[in-house]
Amino acid sequence: MNRALPDVQLRVPTDEDAFAWHRVFGDPEVMEFHGGAAAELSVYEELTARQRRHDAERGFCLWTMTDADGEVIGFTGAQPWPHAWGPAGEIEIGWRLGRAHWGRGYATAAALATLERVRTAGVRSVVAMVDARNERSVAVTRRLGMTPAETFTVPGGLRRGVCFRLEL
Repeated sequence: MNRALPDVQLRVPTDEDAFAWHRVFGDPEVMEFHGGAAAELSVYEELTARQRRHDAERGFCLWTMTDADGEVIGFTGAQPWPHAWGPAGEIEIGWRLGRAHWGRGYATAAALATLERVRTAGVRSVVAMVDARNERSVAVTRRLGMTPAETFTVPGGLRRGVCFRLEL
């Protein structure tokens, strides 16, 4: 990928961003690798509140991602891995974009900004858990220089998750 990355801004999520995330992630294609269906608004209200706490306590979170016009297009950032299975205790970077913004370099641009921010916050390594079938996200991990380290079977299903790692 030798094209210029798009202008993307990251901000700590607001209460209003819960509504924007709910709208942007209401597409079944966007949620294909995240349970297949849109979450209830209350899930995003809790998630945005938790991210504000993470930012206040750690200096990073899953930030709201906006394009050059200020439109909310998704989120990216980092947080402690939130499950008992997988890379428990590690810092996970992640991204999720509205379908209209796929294939334009937003996830890569935002993830690169995330790596700089978490490095500044003192994080020494990160993981990215990606559904093995999610070719778009696997491609982002490659562009970030991450390497596959472990494979997990996602509890409650037959899906495989690949844990990518990167030393900072």
